[in-house]
Amino acid sequence: MKSTALKNTAVKILAALMVTSVAMFGGIPETQATEGGGGVYPNGGQGFLAGALPPPGLYFIEYLQHYSADALMDGSGNKVPVPFKLNVSAAVSRFLYQSDIPLLGGRLGGYVFLPLLHASADTGLGSGSKSGLGDISAGPFVSWHFGKNLHMVAAIEVVVPTGSYEKTELVNLGRNYWTIEPVFAITWFTDGGMEFSGKFMYDINTENSDTDYKSGQEFHFDYAVGYHTGPWTIGAVGYYYKQITGDSGAGAVLGDYEGQVIAIGPGVRYDAKNGVSVEFRYNREFEAENKTEGDKFWVNVVCRF
Repeated sequence: MKSTALKNTAVKILAALMVTSVAMFGGIPETQATEGGGGVYPNGGQGFLAGALPPPGLYFIEYLQHYSADALMDGSGNKVPVPFKLNVSAAVSRFLYQSDIPLLGGRLGGYVFLPLLHASADTGLGSGSKSGLGDISAGPFVSWHFGKNLHMVAAIEVVVPTGSYEKTELVNLGRNYWTIEPVFAITWFTDGGMEFSGKFMYDINTENSDTDYKSGQEFHFDYAVGYHTGPWTIGAVGYYYKQITGDSGAGAVLGDYEGQVIAIGPGVRYDAKNGVSVEFRYNREFEAENKTEGDKFWVNVVCRF
């Protein structure tokens, strides 16, 4: 009886995922309980120096990410007994401009994400793969620097449904709805070289007009604890995700799913004298509910024009 219940749960979750099994923000996909199996933000996308933006100028950041999962977890955190495999690779280009324009005691700026994706999924409902442009996102921000130890950023991110989407496809590169995401990030340095950073976000999703499905609101944050020694930063990085409200709309006929996941792993960053920075991170997910549980690898490169 228990096995039958788990199988039924798996079929329901897989059916929900089939609407769009690859979801993304800034183009980096994940799988969770919302329609398309995930929030719009690539959890773990920000590591060290989350709240410490660089001096005024134009910057280019390249995010390279690979996510793989072969476990689908139910609402109790148990692995459901069905075939499931998801692999997503992303190359996301971010252009960030920090100006000298004063605003609210800080400095005004803006950024845009341009994502390129390749995703493949193999589930009990079939398999598929797709490559191309994902959903573009952009937003204004204000940054503050309170001496050498405390730094903050506040932004309003808007995710635009530019990625390809077909409601009958297992894998899609876009979500086919808009998301508004308030963002707050903070970084604090100790005089002894320790860093504590966090990036906190709240997603407000609109309805997918093709499916009459409205994904619930989501709270999530990235975190990093590191030690700075010379040009190197070494420490622990990860994220926490929790869907706050259930899905709704005429198309949300499979139940009030609310997903969650936690991740942690090592991170290392190198800041070269020429202004180029490279960061490597690995995240292992655990405590997942109504979501896949897998591994995520990151390489971020920052340079100034």
